[in-house]
Amino acid sequence: QVQLVESGGGLVQAGGSLKLSCAASGRTISPYAMGWFRQAPGKEREFVVVINYTGLSTYYTDSVKGRFTISRDNAKNTVYLQMNSLKPEDTAVYYCAAGAHGSGSLRTRPGEYDYWGQGTQVTVSE
Repeated sequence: QVQLVESGGGLVQAGGSLKLSCAASGRTISPYAMGWFRQAPGKEREFVVVINYTGLSTYYTDSVKGRFTISRDNAKNTVYLQMNSLKPEDTAVYYCAAGAHGSGSLRTRPGEYDYWGQGTQVTVSE
């Protein structure tokens, strides 16, 4: 079992930045691809970004490319999401997730992930 806890969310003005962290416990995240998803009120959970287990491959949804950066520190068992140039439409609860996908896979569907955190709220004001 992998327990994931997100932190770093908050209220920020449009154009601002936040850095989310996802701290894992229970098992090492080294073998897992790690993803970030988000869910806005009344909407389905949507994929944001994934990083493979080596940290060498990433895949971003188009709406965050060039603004968000995912990274991982396997020694600290933590994944990060640096979010810059935030927009009101980025407002959502952000979740991190771990999936045993293998080296070549960058998966984007929530059902393909095995472990989830409880989420952290990100609110971007106009």
